[in-house]
Amino acid sequence: MKTGISTASLYLRKETEDALTVIKSLGADCAELFYQTFYEYRPEFSATLDRGIEVSSVHVNTFHIENALFSRSRRIRGDGFYWLDQAMRSAQLLGCEAYTFHGKPDKGLAPDVDTEAEYIRAVSEFCTRYGVRLCLENVAWCTYNKAGKFSELKKRIPELYGVLDIKQARRSGYPYKDYIKDMKGSISHVHLSDVDLNGKMCLPGRGTLDFKEILSRLRDADFDGGVIIEVYNENYSDISELKTSLDYLKDIVNGLK
Repeated sequence: MKTGISTASLYLRKETEDALTVIKSLGADCAELFYQTFYEYRPEFSATLDRGIEVSSVHVNTFHIENALFSRSRRIRGDGFYWLDQAMRSAQLLGCEAYTFHGKPDKGLAPDVDTEAEYIRAVSEFCTRYGVRLCLENVAWCTYNKAGKFSELKKRIPELYGVLDIKQARRSGYPYKDYIKDMKGSISHVHLSDVDLNGKMCLPGRGTLDFKEILSRLRDADFDGGVIIEVYNENYSDISELKTSLDYLKDIVNGLK
């Protein structure tokens, strides 16, 4: 496993390009690049980025692109694919092979899985043209909001990969181990955070979660990708705390070898 940090963890503290450089300086093996704006989706922006660290995945704003990809309007979908093209060209430029995908916001309606899979398959096939695999993340308020959904989609889209997010598993009400079981053999990478005794999210190693157990379960599920710290900027005080958390995870990963 590789240990890394998402640029989302530095949102509003550092601009995206500076966040990537900071993550490199902290000693991370890899980074997830979270594009925050339409300006940042463009290959011209990615061409200016620090190439000294592996970008294991890219992420976009769900409401900028991903919601549009499910629209019944051809023009709205066209806009979504236009900006997805920009983001995938950027990923290709960076040598990144994974796209972390939320899908569409869940409105509490019983989804038609076959129809939903058709839309997602179109996105997956589009990304494949750029050498990028589509990786559906479990998110409590989006497409993959319950354990078991991934395997249903995987039957219809064999090339689909998944992303495990610990905080979103907790928010969905399903144990994270159920998501690991659901995605076994197809987990691209993992988003890690912790939770304190008051239920507030914090950096890994600062809360109540047993990360040795989490990482052991991932290893036993044949996972060997990036374990990436993804928290919000208010979940820590100083950037140096990211390094402490990163080193904590590195020690656990090294102990599993």
